[in-house]
Amino acid sequence: MIKVIHCIVNGKEEEIPVDIRESLADMLRHRLGLTSVKKGCEVGECGACTVLVDDEAIDSCIYLALWADGKKIITVEGLQQHTSLLTPIQQAFVDEAAVQCGFCTPGLIITAVEIVGSGKHYSRDELRKLISGHLCRCTGYHNILNAMERIVEEAHKFVGNEY
Repeated sequence: MIKVIHCIVNGKEEEIPVDIRESLADMLRHRLGLTSVKKGCEVGECGACTVLVDDEAIDSCIYLALWADGKKIITVEGLQQHTSLLTPIQQAFVDEAAVQCGFCTPGLIITAVEIVGSGKHYSRDELRKLISGHLCRCTGYHNILNAMERIVEEAHKFVGNEY
């Protein structure tokens, strides 16, 4: 059964027909071509499909597209709406060598956006817990945590949605 949903994806109003069983990850990848949303485990355990829904990081592989009706969704593609430059969070991942294959990176960056958006200061141990829902098979977590610590420390420099 198909139902039309209305949502805002990366700042653009969308009207999308979806199968009522379709995941948000499938809708974003296959209907809208947003390939930063990766499907790793399809059971909400690896974090590769993480997107923001109304400013909350969620695993889009276990979130039905229907539930996105009337919501605001942001993927990594939506972070750079008016420029081709990397955001400060993305730059921190590059500078700290927290990126290798790139499969887990978009989900981690989206989680970092939520962390920075909270306005809270987190210790390294707290950051480790906050990213515990992400699996990285390449870098280990040392450099990822370095990038996360850096962005939390620099968070006072971020203005509005320029994460």
